[in-house]
Amino acid sequence: MHSSTTLTNNNRIEIADVLRGFAVMGITLIHFIERFSLNSFPEETCKFLIFTDRVIWDSVFFAFSGKAYCIFALLFGFSFFIQDNSQKEKGNDFRGRFTWRLVLLFFIACINSTLFPGEILVLYALVGYVLIAVCRLSTRTVAVIAAILLLQPLEWGQIIYALINPEYIINAQFDAPYWEIVNTAQKEGSFLEMCKTAIWTGNSANMGWMILNGRLTQTAALFMTGMLIGRSKSFLYSEKNIKLWIKVFIIATIAFFPIYGLMAILPDFINREALLVPSTLILKSLSNIAFTGILFAGVILVYYLTKGSRILRQLAPYGRMSLTNYLSQSLVGAFLFYNWGLGLYRHTGITVCFLMGTGVFLVQFFFCRWWLRSHRQGPLEWLWKKATWITLSHMESQATINIKKHI
Repeated sequence: MHSSTTLTNNNRIEIADVLRGFAVMGITLIHFIERFSLNSFPEETCKFLIFTDRVIWDSVFFAFSGKAYCIFALLFGFSFFIQDNSQKEKGNDFRGRFTWRLVLLFFIACINSTLFPGEILVLYALVGYVLIAVCRLSTRTVAVIAAILLLQPLEWGQIIYALINPEYIINAQFDAPYWEIVNTAQKEGSFLEMCKTAIWTGNSANMGWMILNGRLTQTAALFMTGMLIGRSKSFLYSEKNIKLWIKVFIIATIAFFPIYGLMAILPDFINREALLVPSTLILKSLSNIAFTGILFAGVILVYYLTKGSRILRQLAPYGRMSLTNYLSQSLVGAFLFYNWGLGLYRHTGITVCFLMGTGVFLVQFFFCRWWLRSHRQGPLEWLWKKATWITLSHMESQATINIKKHI
């Protein structure tokens, strides 16, 4: 069992870095078996590879699809709280600085989206402003708002509208034409053609998919929940917090299986697409949240209560450099699979893609451990932090100059 603190030598909360590393690992594996939104696979003839392809696809998607992103979003909200609270203790208001930080993240995300049209950071940069809107509200108020958003209110509105209007037909694939254009550029385009297509059409396709799959409201709710985790200091080791995470694990486990089962049989009872699509999305979102609770609480309990913490701790350096790892895997994956690079989408099945993703994860893993021996942050984390405060430093320098002029 651990001692009563999870702070590392530089006052980082290690379990947050472990969870972040776990999430980015899952995201990397998902991206590789999807071949970075290029879902076009060569025909497999080997029966063994057909079997392993199916097992790997189903297993990785069951474990990480939608869940790794949920963990990543929770920790985004948690990181905001840590930064905001740190500045409040110094008598500063972090909200203006965070606004600028989101602007920087948006530009970083746009650059990344030219390499990988399915990336998530554009959404984070846009939705992150909800944290500024709610961070001074009471915990109860924020919790209520987050709960409402987690229930997918837009989809409930669609269901009600469809019940009132029997002739209503839902457009559940308005992003598909954009993806066709993007996939053509991925398969046939040069680097510049891919960039030009991805920056607008790719982001349109990706944001359309996010909206259709309820990621907009879900992400906002998870940001708020992560902020509340920070407020409650639930990551710190204490008997109270251990009991809390045990309850979360039990409730999430009990909730997951009936929701997941109901989602599978729903088409047998609802034939009308305008009702089936939003109903399925609501259940899928809730099942992902429940399974995220299992993973999230499970990792925390293993970390604090078992010898498995020795293994989990190895993920902390990887999590500390999550931005560097997330962006670099986009560059590597695009180069490996897209036409402007090696074009391996023509030759690699799911099993090979999984092995490639595992290899990239391991290279990043060992690089992070090496890098952090002599640096406090990853290279892109350091750059984002410096850019976040650059205006303030400039203002302070200018103020100093002005004062000297008047002395």
